[in-house]
Amino acid sequence: MDKLKRVLSGQDDGNTEEPGIMERANQASTLAWGTRMKGFIICFVLGVFCSVLGTCLLWLPGVGLAVFAVFYSVGNVCALGSTMFLVGPLRQVKTMCAKERAIATVIMMVCLVLTLCAAFWWKNNGLALLFCILQFLAFTWYGLSYIPFARDAVIKMFSMCI
Repeated sequence: MDKLKRVLSGQDDGNTEEPGIMERANQASTLAWGTRMKGFIICFVLGVFCSVLGTCLLWLPGVGLAVFAVFYSVGNVCALGSTMFLVGPLRQVKTMCAKERAIATVIMMVCLVLTLCAAFWWKNNGLALLFCILQFLAFTWYGLSYIPFARDAVIKMFSMCI
């Protein structure tokens, strides 16, 4: 259990070099394990709640899609940010920018911004909905990258259907 705590908190990365300023700042601001778990659970539940609430408010006449776009995007940011409580912000950014996740991360962030632009700036409901769908797909692909061989299984499943 201690090994799991060290790995999740970013203290056991197999690196024996002297830590840089970002690593020292990250270590100085670490939270206790229980506080990290509480923060993760609260942030993740808040993210899921925002996404579900946005989906429920989708059917409001006139403003439903814009409200959905905001709540869905905020929910995704909260759910993504919740893992920062487990591994720390520096390690979270490093894993998001890792080779196997970089494209999904960029697509997810771009779609998140475009969702909000389509809902408020361009006032185009069709584009907002399209970007929400793309945001969901990118977030799913990003999440699958953490499960060994999950992406390969999904690709194989879809190739069998085609």
